[in-house]
This record gives sequence, structure tokens and C-alpha cells, in this order.
Amino acid sequence: MESRNPQTPENLAETPPNNPTSPSPTNILHKVKINLVFQSKWTELNGAMGDLGTYIPIVLALTLAKDLNLGTTLIFTGLYNIVTGAIYGVPMPVQPMKSIAVVAISDGSDFNIPEIMAAGICTGAILLVLGATGLMQLVYKLIPLSVVRGIQLSQGLSFAMTSVKYIRKVQDFSKSKSQGNRHWLGLDGLILAIFCACFILVVNGAGEERNEGEANVDEERNMRRKRIRKIMATIPSAFIIFLLGVVLAFIRRPKVVNDIKFGPSSMKVVQITSHAWKEGFIKGLMNLVGCWFGAMPCCHGAGGLAGQYKFGGRSGGCVAILGAAKMILGLVLGTSLVTISPQFPVGLLGVLLLFAGIELAMTCRDMNSKEESFVMLICTAVSLVGSSAALGFVCGILAHVLLKLRNSSRDQSCSSVWTRGTP
Repeated sequence: MESRNPQTPENLAETPPNNPTSPSPTNILHKVKINLVFQSKWTELNGAMGDLGTYIPIVLALTLAKDLNLGTTLIFTGLYNIVTGAIYGVPMPVQPMKSIAVVAISDGSDFNIPEIMAAGICTGAILLVLGATGLMQLVYKLIPLSVVRGIQLSQGLSFAMTSVKYIRKVQDFSKSKSQGNRHWLGLDGLILAIFCACFILVVNGAGEERNEGEANVDEERNMRRKRIRKIMATIPSAFIIFLLGVVLAFIRRPKVVNDIKFGPSSMKVVQITSHAWKEGFIKGLMNLVGCWFGAMPCCHGAGGLAGQYKFGGRSGGCVAILGAAKMILGLVLGTSLVTISPQFPVGLLGVLLLFAGIELAMTCRDMNSKEESFVMLICTAVSLVGSSAALGFVCGILAHVLLKLRNSSRDQSCSSVWTRGTP
């Protein structure tokens, strides 16, 4: 019989603290140890690669377009990954703030590194106040689930459409534009991307749920299928594709090895002017620290979470190992990674992003009524067509309130009719 706590197979023989709720150092260390234990070595390692389809393009675009300090960003985001993994015990990703990145790239020379850092610090301060005062919990209770699902569906579809663009078109991340159709053949060709997508689909499937009711149909055939699925589940598909991309990056430009310089990049405090504070506040506990040293403003992205879960991430150890890898790269190679990153096949990033987007979009399956689905789709449609999640959010809230008022007035009228008809 399987254990009820698969996260801690090595800890079953250990005696837990007498009072697990007390904030003693022993209890804290015990909790951190539990949160960072892998449920499955290969699947957790595979899940750690799940959010790279969203992380790499944004960080690379800002590095090329705005001279973002890539080494410092890797060190701080790696540290954030380790801390969030130890605290939450689930694959809670650390993603660049996409809204700030989009404004920075699209605004040309008017929105540079000081403005990006100011926006991150202001956003971090607002979120810190919401969390410390408990207002975040109030916001969670007030926002309807259908609106949340609408935002998630629009974001997932947006990721999926962006991924198809990465696969089909040659990308210029420094200008955030597509240049032309990608060739079928080559080390970053369409055939390679399609093959990798088929490989992930065969290995990971669609994330189908187990149906225990089929166990008695054909016991022998079901046992054989279970063995095959168990073997397939141990194949780290995303990790294999990422390693393939790294190898192909060096093959595409072997001389890139000569550009590698060992050692971390120098850190310096970013000088933020009054104009930068103004622009940063208008445009947009982690960012309050890292942004002062030039690290990209970050958040816990839903797309990254969906990607990590899709590829097998289940524990805090999943993001902790990714954070450790980021810190090692940032400390050992620093900004010299800028010369390697553009050689990574963008089509492979598109494949990882495609499955992350689809996984995020599938969260809307729990909408049980037509009314909830209507509000969700209103929110999704406005978010996608208007290219603004904020506008979609407002429209979703408005639709939800109007439907509630309509139902309330209808119930009151029915009640009054029933009252008048009663002798």
C-alpha cells in the first residue's frame, strides 16, 4: 500500500517536533526540510524546466534591448526560487513582470533600467502592504472565481498563441518583433520544434486523470498500460529538450565559448531619478531588494506555475533546484551568458511555452454553470482582443454584478407574485 505522505519517504522514521505549530528553529527547519524533499527525482527536475518558456524570452529581450544585468537577475531570481520553495513547499515560480517588460520594450528610450527598477519597487511595496495588512485575503474573497478563470484562460491562450509565433517565425527579442518565416530544416527549424512537441505529447500526454472505473474491463491490459505509463512518467521530457537546446546553441556558434568569462557580474546600486520614480509608479518583499541592484522585477507567474505542474513539479524542491542552477550560472558566468542565450533555439522555447499555456488555460474546466462560463468568456474575450487583462477584469466584474442583480430582481418578483397568489 502506498504511503499517505509521498513527500517524505526518508523522514518516516524520524520523530517530528512535539509541537509542530510553534515557531521554534527546530520546527522551522523540519518544515523547510519537508517542503524541499522531492516527490520524484526526475519528474521534479523535469518540472523545474517548465517555466523557462516564459522566463528566458522576457529576460533575454530586456538584456538585449535595455542592457539588463543578466548575472544579477539570475542571482536574485535564483535566491527567490529557493526561498519560495522552502516556504510554500509547492512549485511556486518566480517570473519577470511581463507588463513592465512590455512597456520597457515598446517605449523605446523613454523607459530604461531606472524606470524598470522604480516600477518594480513600487509594485513590490503595494503587494507588501496588501499582504501585511490582510487586504489580499479580502480581495481574494471579493473577486469571483469566474473572473479569475477568465484571466487565466486569456493568459493561457495568449501564451499558446505567442508560442506558435515563436515556432513559426524568426524572433528579434531586442525589438520584440517577428522577422520572417522560420525555415523547415536547420538547428532551429520547424521540423525540430514539431518533433520536440510530439515528443512531449507522447511522454506527458494531455495530463489526463486516472479513471479507476476501467480497472475491471481488462485487468491484464490495464496493468500493461500502467507499467508503460510509469516508465514514460520517469522520462524528463522538458529537461531533455532544454539540454538539447543548450547543445544546439554551442553547435550553432562554436566560437561563443571564447566569449565566456567566469565570475559574477559586478553589482551596483541603480540611481533612480525623480522622473524614473514618476514613470515607474505610473507604469507599474522581493522587488524591494533586488531592484536596487538591477535585478528584473518579478512575480509569481501563473504561466510558470502551469508549466512546472505540467512537466511534473509537485514540491518546493522543484523550484529550489532551478533557483540553485540560476545562482550558479549567475555567479560563475555572470553577464557572459548574454553571448550564449541568443543561440538557444527559440522554437524549443516555443514548444515549452505552448504546453505551459495550454495547461494554464485548462484550469477553466471547473466552471459548472452557464452563468459562470459566460462571465469567464466575457473576461477572456476582452482581455485577448483589448490586449489588457485589467480591462478584461473590469468587464468580467461588471458582467458578474449585473447578472447577480438580474437574478436577485427576478427572485424578488417571483416571490411577490407567489405572495399575492397565496389566499
